[in-house]
Amino acid sequence: MRVGAMKGPTSMGLLFLMEQAAGGETEDTYEFTMATAADELLPLMIKGELDIALVPANVTAVLYQKTNGGVSVIDINTLGVLYFVTGDAGITSVADLKGKTIYLTGKGTTPEASVRYVLGQNGLAESDYTLEFKSEATEVAAVLAENPSAVGFLPQPFVTAALLQNEALKVVLDMNEEWTKLQEDGSGMVTGVTVVRNEFLKENEDAVKRFIQAHEESATAINADVEKGATLAVEAGIVAKEPIAKKAIPECNITCVTGAEMKAALEKYLNVLAEFKAELVGGSVPGEEFYYIAK
Repeated sequence: MRVGAMKGPTSMGLLFLMEQAAGGETEDTYEFTMATAADELLPLMIKGELDIALVPANVTAVLYQKTNGGVSVIDINTLGVLYFVTGDAGITSVADLKGKTIYLTGKGTTPEASVRYVLGQNGLAESDYTLEFKSEATEVAAVLAENPSAVGFLPQPFVTAALLQNEALKVVLDMNEEWTKLQEDGSGMVTGVTVVRNEFLKENEDAVKRFIQAHEESATAINADVEKGATLAVEAGIVAKEPIAKKAIPECNITCVTGAEMKAALEKYLNVLAEFKAELVGGSVPGEEFYYIAK
């Protein structure tokens, strides 16, 4: 089974499975490919050179459109990993962001869409705040290092690295919490999703079911044993140092959500993105057949 994953929280839930597979302790044989960007994994899925991929939620919808419905979602591997970070003690709620400049990455992509959605749902008009875009998360962290009263919108593990470097900073708002408050069913924000090629699924459904089970066990294991997880994260080149990994893992919302719960959360998230910019989900939100729910 050829599995591709992005370096970061999206792939952290695989680390214990990767270790077991390397030691020959799994029923199935795995070949793992780690990439720094989703763009590296998409062509491999399209060409049939990967069977399973762990990528950002919106990318799965784009992949679905590009393959004419050739992939299915099998689980959500990461919930919200974005946080508002500042040294400004006056910010304790979303309403307090009125009049502020927020530094972030991802102009026209999911971070901007999620910020505008949550601020808008809390009564803030786009004229009530300013979004200042940087090309990389490290640049946002640099702004905060220079000016702790600035407001940054950062993903893990960059949040933890910024906090360790500057004691004046703290997390003031958890985007996953703010997102969940706005959903009637209490579903969280979705960051990472796992997809399978339907051709592979059709021929190897039992193996895919075993992968889902193994993925769930691996995700549970890293949340239960953060110390070992930190070691594995550094060995895999996902996080630079163990102290950062130890602090970041509990904040990465590593999970393995399947079935109806997966469908409800992902569908809601993709609809929000599509309202902001349809291209983010490949033009339109996929239908029922996009979700694989094991029987």
